Amino acid sequence: MEKIGIFYGSSTGNTEKVADLIKQAFGDDKAATINVEDAGPKDLDKFQYLVFGTSTWGIGDMQDDWEDFIEVVENSDLKNKKIALFGLGDQEIYTDSFADGIAKIYKKIAEKTTLVGSWPRDGYVFDESEALKDGKFIGLIIDEDNQSKLTVQRVINWVETLKKEFI
Repeated sequence: MEKIGIFYGSSTGNTEKVADLIKQAFGDDKAATINVEDAGPKDLDKFQYLVFGTSTWGIGDMQDDWEDFIEVVENSDLKNKKIALFGLGDQEIYTDSFADGIAKIYKKIAEKTTLVGSWPRDGYVFDESEALKDGKFIGLIIDEDNQSKLTVQRVINWVETLKKEFI
C-alpha cells in the first residue's frame, strides 16, 4: 500500500491527537500527518490515499485552518485518489449540529473523488448531523468531550476498514 497522507486542522489539540492515533494504527512507516495550516497543493500530490480531519466549531463550521485549505483541496486533482474523512464533535452540547464540520469538506469534494470509510451511527446520541448519509456517518466521528474512552478502539476499527478500502 502506498503511504497515506493524514491532513488535519486542530485548535485545541484533539484533532491532532486523533490524527496521530490514525497514523499509529496504519503504522508510522505507512502514514504521515500534515497540519493543514502548513500544507499546500504539492502535499496533496504526494499521496494516493488521503485522510482529512476536522473538528466542528460553533454551529457546524470546520476548524479555522480548513477554511483556507479547502480551497487548495477544491483546486487539486482528486479524481484518482481515495479519501476518508474523520470529524470531532460534541454530541451533548451541539446536538443539532453534531460533527457537521466534516460535512463541509464532504460537500466540496464528494463529486471529485472516491470517498471511503463510512462509519455506523450506533453508540452516539444527538438530534441532527449533516455528517449522516444513508443512515451512516460519512467518516469516523469522535466525541472526545463525552466518549473519550471509546476513541482508541474506534480509530483501530476504522483504520482496519480503511486498509481494505484503500487497496
